[in-house]
Amino acid sequence: MRFIIKDEILIPSNTLDDSLPISQIPAIPQPPIQPNYLYNRELQQLLTGKQLLLDDIPFPLNEIQSHYENGYITYRKGINQSGKKPICARCGNKNLQWFETYPCSCCGETCLYCRKCLMMGRISGCTPLIGWNGPVPDTILPAKISQWKGTLSKGQMEASNRVVDAIRENRELLVWAVCGAGKTEVLFAGIEAALAAKKRICIATPRTDVVLELTPRLKAAFPEITVASLYGGSEDRHLFAPLTIATTHQLLRFYHAFDTVILDEVDAFPFTVEESLQHAALQARKPSSAMIYLTATPNEKWQRECRTGKRPFTTIPARFHRHPLPVPEFVWCGNWQKQLQKDKLPANLLSWIKERILANKQALVFFPHIPLMEKSLPILRLIAPTIEAVHAEDPERKEKVQKVRAEEIPLLLTTTILERGVTFPNIDVAVIGAEDSIFTESALVQIAGRAGRSKDHPDGVVTFFHYGKTDEMLKARRQIMAMNREGIKRGLLD
Repeated sequence: MRFIIKDEILIPSNTLDDSLPISQIPAIPQPPIQPNYLYNRELQQLLTGKQLLLDDIPFPLNEIQSHYENGYITYRKGINQSGKKPICARCGNKNLQWFETYPCSCCGETCLYCRKCLMMGRISGCTPLIGWNGPVPDTILPAKISQWKGTLSKGQMEASNRVVDAIRENRELLVWAVCGAGKTEVLFAGIEAALAAKKRICIATPRTDVVLELTPRLKAAFPEITVASLYGGSEDRHLFAPLTIATTHQLLRFYHAFDTVILDEVDAFPFTVEESLQHAALQARKPSSAMIYLTATPNEKWQRECRTGKRPFTTIPARFHRHPLPVPEFVWCGNWQKQLQKDKLPANLLSWIKERILANKQALVFFPHIPLMEKSLPILRLIAPTIEAVHAEDPERKEKVQKVRAEEIPLLLTTTILERGVTFPNIDVAVIGAEDSIFTESALVQIAGRAGRSKDHPDGVVTFFHYGKTDEMLKARRQIMAMNREGIKRGLLD
């Protein structure tokens, strides 16, 4: 799009002579709000807290322009300049390798665009990002906001109170909770406090399956509150809601939207490696807002900041059933990859698996790489033909996980795809090749966290089969033991 400025108003133009692409306009004027203007409430619902492209807005340009001229809509540049370097206003990309040019039919020039967030629609040098500047939609609250009937453990209650305080005071807080501690329930009081104060709240997580799992739980806890569930292909894309659950990718569409952002699994891929997702999370919150981080496995930098008092945090070092976390046992298994080349597996690993098959005890066995897992499968099927294997690209991934839950599969071989986000009531866990670099401290703590989660089966065996101990293995075991010690010290373990 091209624009001219006339009487301190930005006006779309079709002529090349006196107009410019929006990125070349030094300062974009914002007309004052005209209180007597009858604004479109559907536009209000669609644009509040958002940054959308014209293509995302099902209203004609003349109606959008009319709202802008009356102060209700904002235009922002899609691409800014820092000196001579471009910056994508939506995803924060500054890397020149992620920018490209193309002959643009919208502005008639060779236009720069950002490839980093292209999946959300093309942002180019002539693209305006469109937002809402008027009053926000009214939220009518029920007499009773939360209908959750559960109770919290002592450890959960302490963390819940800290979350409520952080939300009320617009502060940041890390909730460092062991796997299976019941993090979701810890949020309910904070969410209720935010909603009661007419605050808008978002829970964001890197993975779609977590969004799909959390949505029904939050709708059950807050049945009279509108909940938007946002992920690729979601039908709630244009729904304004006081409570939003979204993948971190979806936050790219928001701008100064939320009074509270709760970031779940902040240590998980792709959030940890994608700067654009971290940018999106910061841009989605209002300038004065709360940010709650949730994780079982904070990285080393965050752990150090917690220890030195530089990062406000609270821990839940024990599960609700008051039993300690299973501590991994280290078992040396020799050069297992060399044995596998000869279609053999270490004798102690085979004994571990046979023991579980005979005892009718289900197990997960983690492998560092798919080819090694697939080569091991036929060997292990000689012990039990119903053993299965699963990985990220497996089209039957969900069905196999469900079969484990239905106790139709006695033992499942897996990559790190099942290190988090799945709960089986009564399971032992083994890692083969725990020395591999893919098994970081975080991954190993999460893997160990699959065992002993149920109150009916709180004990689980976790075994790391290795060809040499690594620092990551030692740090993972130390972290688990430290949480157990803290749980005892605080009276949270029996």
